Amino acid sequence: MRVETDSNVNHSNLEVEPTQTLEDGAIKHVPVKKKPSCCTGLKVFLFALSFSYLCKTLSGTVMKSSITQIERRFDIPSSVAGLIDGSFEMGNLLVIAFVSYFGAKFHRPKIIALGCCIMSAGSILTAMPHFFMGYYKYETASHAVLSVNSTSSLSPCSVDQNVTDCVKAAASYMWIYVLLGNLLRGVGESPITPLGISYLDDFAKEEDAPFYIACLHTVAMIGPIIGYLLGSLGASLYVDIGFVDLGSITITPKDSRWVGAWWLGFIVSGIINLIAAIPFCFLPKSLKKQEEEDDDNISSDLSKIKGDQSRHHESENHQPVNKNVFCFFIALKRVFSNRIYVTFLCCSLLQFSSFIGFLTYKPKYMEQQYGQSASKSNFVTGELTGLPAVSIGIFLGGLIMKKYKMGMIGATKFGFGMSLMAFLISLSYFFVGCENHVVAGLTVSYDGKPVARHETSLFSVCNSDCKCAMNQWDPVCGDNGLTYISACLAGCKASTGHGKNKVYHNCTCMEITDSQSGNASVVLGQCPKSDDCSRKFIYYTVLQVISAFFYALGATSLYMTMCVHPELKSLAVGLFTLIMRALAGIPAPIYFGALIDRTCLKWGSRSCGRRGACRIYDSDAYRYTYLSLVTGFRLPSYFFAFLFYTMVKKQYQAKDPKSTENGGQESVPMNKEANSKSNEYLSSSSDAERESRI
Repeated sequence: MRVETDSNVNHSNLEVEPTQTLEDGAIKHVPVKKKPSCCTGLKVFLFALSFSYLCKTLSGTVMKSSITQIERRFDIPSSVAGLIDGSFEMGNLLVIAFVSYFGAKFHRPKIIALGCCIMSAGSILTAMPHFFMGYYKYETASHAVLSVNSTSSLSPCSVDQNVTDCVKAAASYMWIYVLLGNLLRGVGESPITPLGISYLDDFAKEEDAPFYIACLHTVAMIGPIIGYLLGSLGASLYVDIGFVDLGSITITPKDSRWVGAWWLGFIVSGIINLIAAIPFCFLPKSLKKQEEEDDDNISSDLSKIKGDQSRHHESENHQPVNKNVFCFFIALKRVFSNRIYVTFLCCSLLQFSSFIGFLTYKPKYMEQQYGQSASKSNFVTGELTGLPAVSIGIFLGGLIMKKYKMGMIGATKFGFGMSLMAFLISLSYFFVGCENHVVAGLTVSYDGKPVARHETSLFSVCNSDCKCAMNQWDPVCGDNGLTYISACLAGCKASTGHGKNKVYHNCTCMEITDSQSGNASVVLGQCPKSDDCSRKFIYYTVLQVISAFFYALGATSLYMTMCVHPELKSLAVGLFTLIMRALAGIPAPIYFGALIDRTCLKWGSRSCGRRGACRIYDSDAYRYTYLSLVTGFRLPSYFFAFLFYTMVKKQYQAKDPKSTENGGQESVPMNKEANSKSNEYLSSSSDAERESRI
């Protein structure tokens, strides 16, 4: 017997119920489970949120990969560049509390869309100074001896290179717009994580929520890959590409004055952030809970119960403000009275301060220490030493935890053990550094002998008759392996060629080094570092990969170790994020940059004799200062880690005296709240924190 259906009636997600004929002729309808739609509103939201996660991590990585270029383009020291980098966290902290509390009361998808638009505006604003500053004029002494006829012979030594006119340029403070753009990007990023995660948590099945959050962070890992590729591409292109004759440019990407197309990555990230906002505009304010969609026979009694519960929660939310404030301070006191939580907080603060400072100036370190170009440094940071090792490490770490069923004690021991292993490997960075650039008058004397830093002198007998400027940086390389700050200070009397092919001849300062070739000529650019330095760069890269892998291997287990009462988890996670951003994300790039500035050997010059960006650093001082600062934060963090492990072991063994430590297989399980809130911790981490694990 068949049941007739009206073909004109179209019900979504409905199927014709099969029938069964009974012995008395009656028809029984056999209930069937409805087939879920492959494209529900929640899945569309998950796709849109994943894309927005990709966009925001991409934007953050573009900023990290452009720090050196911004520093050179705006002639600012590293400390100011660090302030620009930290402005993202400033903007985020300005509004994160208001967005997290009030945002849930409004249309969350549209607020996220607004945040994406603000991020887009911030990225575009960051790139805007490039289009208003005019062409980049790098510091050079060649303009004084410039000749249209490439066969002409001019004497750099006889031309007065001291600039007497002083015109204050408005472009000197254009870096403020970059800071404001990055701050605006931080404001726009603030609603994406809290509102996006809460939306998923409200309308997804409880067992599906962790999987959705894992999808978010998996897709987010693609952002840094694209971001570093964009940074590498931009750094390889000249800043004013398409507007100037590249044949007239006398510098190369390895030159410390080189500025790549830093603005390109911000334009791209601005466009894709705007695209990311579009899907959220068409999503509803609320969706039907997935459990409700799967249940076709929800009773009216159950609906009444849910309605009563809803009214009960509403009445709780409308308690007097004074009572809510009082309860907040009581909860705050309970959180900070938890010694385990405070110890974990201190350990994490030291770790994140170290990692954020290290990551911010990592490409710059490779440029100055190993003589690599900004493009190659970005590529190595993102595509070789970071993302592959971190991704594999996190995946294997999760498998290890699952296989050995680690409890809280085992997760703590495994996580900090792997972190300590990574730290010990990173100590070898001190031994794979390169020697200083051999620069006459700075690191060596004009006869090639090493000199102390306070004994340097730019003038010598060989160039005493030349009218050279002391504040200019236009290095040339001689056949004797020495780099001279300028052709004038090399005592050169003639020049031929044009652009990158310009050659200076009859350089008197080369004669005192007894050059075996007898050729007293120099070419533009610094002399390359030795082959031994190239080998050390390979060693450094390999050590970076191994260290990042071990740290990532234990990172997953560390997410599970925030031991507070389940009712205080949300507050504890929020305070953790706030403290990490305020005390690590903002100040770390600034004081790292300030200490790096102290190792500068030669500062560039701007108009009116003002100091510009650093042109060359003392490689040894840079290495020891930079790595010692990183080590100085990480080393004491392991004291807190050991203290934290002791407290966790004491607490959980007291709850379960039978627990043992056989191969890390403690019998104390991680409760459901710890697992769910670890996802919340993951989703609330700042961009800088997540990138610091790369």
